[in-house]
Amino acid sequence: MDNSVANGTTSCIQDSHSSSVTASRDATLGRHLARRLVEIGVQDVFSVPGDFNLKLLDQLIADPRLKNIGGCNELNAGYAADGYARARGVGACVVTFTVGGLSVLNAIAGAYSENLPVICIVGGPNTNDYGTNRILHQTIGFTDFSQELRCFQIVTCYQSVVNNLVDAHEQIDRAISTALKESKPVYIA
Repeated sequence: MDNSVANGTTSCIQDSHSSSVTASRDATLGRHLARRLVEIGVQDVFSVPGDFNLKLLDQLIADPRLKNIGGCNELNAGYAADGYARARGVGACVVTFTVGGLSVLNAIAGAYSENLPVICIVGGPNTNDYGTNRILHQTIGFTDFSQELRCFQIVTCYQSVVNNLVDAHEQIDRAISTALKESKPVYIA
């Protein structure tokens, strides 16, 4: 089925009734994401651990088919994912919110200009933190957590902020399929 995305492009996603999607509904979000990355040919994920992505990284590395390769900083992890996409057809990186997301931004912009499908995954604040008007660590000091998303809208073909479990699997699937179809990076928070 075709779905319009925010920047006017369309993407093709799997039918939500397919057995693969149905089977993954019982899995954690991290396991679902790991499964999807492996299905598209990603065997190595480049990451920098941080407070907001630790639980996700635990789920990703629990999949024996997926290897976590730690980077010394987010920019290097992003460039490693870029190089991986050049060599293997698609790459992925995992960073933490704001301090990590803004650091990886240049690598993602480069992948965008080179038409490389890179899945940029950013561990974000807990959904309970939204709307509290609290300033969180590892942010730039604003209570509005959308500044990172706004930066990525310019250099990705699709952005998905997963903030509820109802449609989380579909959001992840749509982001990944859009990256492959458009041959551009996507942002999943």
